[in-house]
Amino acid sequence: MRTPLIVAALLASSAAFAEDGPTAADAMFTANNTWMMVSAFLVFLMHLGFATLESGMTQAKNTVNILFKNMSILSIGILTYAVVGFNLMYPGSEYAGAFFGFAGFGVGTDAAGLTAEYNPGYTYWTDFLFQAMFAATAATIVSGAVAERIKLATFLAFGTIYVAIAYPMVGMWQWGGGFLAELGFHDFAGSTIVHSVGGWAALAGAWLLGPRLNRFDKGIHPHSLPLAAIGALLLWFGWYGFNGGSVLSADPGATSLVVVNTTLGAAAGLMSCVLVTWALTKTPDLSMAINGSLAGLVGITAGADLLTPMTSVVVGGIAGVLVIGGIYALEKLRIDDPVGAVPVHLVCGAWGTLAVGLFSAEVSVGAQLAGIAATGAFCLPIALVLFFVLGKVMGLRVSEDEEILGLDLGEHGALAYTGLQHLTPKELEAAVAAK
Repeated sequence: MRTPLIVAALLASSAAFAEDGPTAADAMFTANNTWMMVSAFLVFLMHLGFATLESGMTQAKNTVNILFKNMSILSIGILTYAVVGFNLMYPGSEYAGAFFGFAGFGVGTDAAGLTAEYNPGYTYWTDFLFQAMFAATAATIVSGAVAERIKLATFLAFGTIYVAIAYPMVGMWQWGGGFLAELGFHDFAGSTIVHSVGGWAALAGAWLLGPRLNRFDKGIHPHSLPLAAIGALLLWFGWYGFNGGSVLSADPGATSLVVVNTTLGAAAGLMSCVLVTWALTKTPDLSMAINGSLAGLVGITAGADLLTPMTSVVVGGIAGVLVIGGIYALEKLRIDDPVGAVPVHLVCGAWGTLAVGLFSAEVSVGAQLAGIAATGAFCLPIALVLFFVLGKVMGLRVSEDEEILGLDLGEHGALAYTGLQHLTPKELEAAVAAK
């Protein structure tokens, strides 16, 4: 993700620009910088997609809580990345091949933002903005898997620590020139570095929390599939910035290929998931179509720059089938993941990363397996320890009464939808008094 596609000679100083007027290099610099900013805005939009998807796939009585978590974790991710994450992820060339490096707290450079060591094709400020959106995404993935039963303060504390340390350290191993980069590991836009990092934490949280009340007895259904479908389409749209921006320039050929591969991977994932589910259950399932599209997007993210369009169809199509297996496997294990975050982001993230080695002559399968294994070996224990310690200190799960009442009232004292309260006035009064 940090490999620039234009040469440093494209840079022109502001003084030269003032004296000689705009040049082709100036125009290219401006185009690159503009595309990177637009891509950052598109990745920001993905957080609206996560919010609507997660709230739609869960119960109405927890909608305020879901939305609060998604808005808060976006802000937490950006702030922690500014304070520590950016310089932990990109510590400098002196840490090439290393496991850890740190360039100091905070972000800052000259007012023009032209002193970016790694990316001479656009400003330091644009670089930070784009990267910060990715950091927040890794934390947001966890939110859906632990929805409807985790304590709000505990989740926010977990997200703060995890996105400040775990995500940028894994990112440094590859995008910051660390030891995975030396091994030849390739993860173009983050099937492993973003999605699996979030997926491992999602698995840890869902397992430690246990299932929601009645999840495997009576079943729990999404309260708004329209909201969930809107969220999936917003995520698909935002992914054009997620992957397209990871070209790190406005290079016409490279960005066009990446965007086409992204589109084909998503479409193939949706259709393969729909067709297999339809054949198995005799019913066209919208929630599986949603997860299939996201599976295809996650799967193609690692190799969108190297694979051919037709290979992208294969990779996305296989991801759409794998997500079905992942969902069924979690149900067999009685691990409750309300939105399918683990099958989508962890299972399909690992598949997409491996697929680069399988289908590209430029990357070895061994290097890809090493990256997948190193990420899991690092992230899963950290997530388990964090959730366990925070649970002991702050409490991990809300009380049974609060879960029945709904986290909107239990945690926030507010309802997302007036007129849909499931409790009688006496029950509500007793519940509020007990809290």
